[in-house]
Amino acid sequence: MSCLPLFFLGERRSYLQAKSFDQKGNMKVLLIGAGAVGEAYAMLTSRADPENRWLQQLVVADFNHDRAREVAKRLGGGEHFPAVRIDAGDQQQVAALARQHHIDLIMNGCPQNYDPPIFNAAFEAGCNYIDMAMTLSERHPTDPYNKVGVMLGDYQFARHKDWESRGLLALLGMGIDPGVSEVFAKYADKYLFDEIDEIGVRDGANLAVDGYKYATQFSVWSVIEECLNPPVFWQHNKGYYTTEPMSEPEVFDFPEGIGPLEVFSIEHEEVINIPRWITKGLKKVTFKISLGKELMDALRMINDLGLACAEPIDVKGVKVTPRDVVEACMPNPAKIGPLMKGKICVGTLVRGKKEDKPREVYIYQVADNEACMERLKCQAVAAQTAVGPAIATELIARGIWQNTGVLPPEAFDPDPFLERMDAYGFPYGIRDSFLKHHDDN
Repeated sequence: MSCLPLFFLGERRSYLQAKSFDQKGNMKVLLIGAGAVGEAYAMLTSRADPENRWLQQLVVADFNHDRAREVAKRLGGGEHFPAVRIDAGDQQQVAALARQHHIDLIMNGCPQNYDPPIFNAAFEAGCNYIDMAMTLSERHPTDPYNKVGVMLGDYQFARHKDWESRGLLALLGMGIDPGVSEVFAKYADKYLFDEIDEIGVRDGANLAVDGYKYATQFSVWSVIEECLNPPVFWQHNKGYYTTEPMSEPEVFDFPEGIGPLEVFSIEHEEVINIPRWITKGLKKVTFKISLGKELMDALRMINDLGLACAEPIDVKGVKVTPRDVVEACMPNPAKIGPLMKGKICVGTLVRGKKEDKPREVYIYQVADNEACMERLKCQAVAAQTAVGPAIATELIARGIWQNTGVLPPEAFDPDPFLERMDAYGFPYGIRDSFLKHHDDN
């Protein structure tokens, strides 16, 4: 793997000329989006480096300047954590801000519809880049519930050679899921299996928000997008294919007291990335989640009424986007933490063989909302989502994860990432039926 060169003000510098990231106070990060997850990312990243060994500056940018200032103040403010206003949809504005602050890495904390301008701005300014969800898909024009059209991340992956030629890294889908879920898959591939038949991400929670019948714990816009799009599956003899939204329900038993929940298939990045990087006999990849029957029914109704539309419509002479209206009417995920109770689990189920014996492993992370609020003053879903890019930022800054191009988490060694999860306050667990079988005997 090649080393990551640094870029300042668009000027290319060789790795030998540049300071290495592990020298004190070398990394400058631009966080774009100070919502619930952006705030949690800022908290986790700043707390991971209180002595500025690898994080020189974290610039907090948001369209709502007051919100950016609120988050920056929590971090300590000053030159180390400045707050600025930014229009994330304006590529030139984002690139100019990155150049102004001599940014090394742009952390995209915005919904997916802002991915192209931020991604392109990072390339234009010569910055490395992380996002937590890849560029949006487009349905197949004639057969959307059987065939894929433009898949998640296609726009970005098509530019891999451009990023690689400039010695830049764009790390895509590095949240909790996608992100940590794929690190789990890579770990299972590296250590736990000789052959892998199936990998399936399974997410569930027993979270409840006092006073709200309908609430999402992360971006309402993103929930609508991924739940109402045709879910993508992969099979070795079919390749990628789609079905009806929220299809193929099953009951999955989640650990640490959450228990059995009905999960549904939705569109997600893991199904796109895992088959391209894990090929040890792999036959099937799926993603299923539980969001609760009431919310799933509400999403179906929103879709039937046309309120899921992400394109502007004319309402009495005013252009409005129906999805934005729905989001504005829903509780703000960044403010509901004190009202939430319960836990959320994100995990990766892997089935296959080890030493010719069948094995099933579920590698997971459970976040408790009460613990997250006490430790970070951030709600559990936001904090759990943010731990992926926070650890990745440190690994890139320290030169531990070194690569160039447009890549998913599977392209990197899972060991240093998993070694840090406990220190960041998000330990992982493994439920292993193979080990249980041998213990019983």
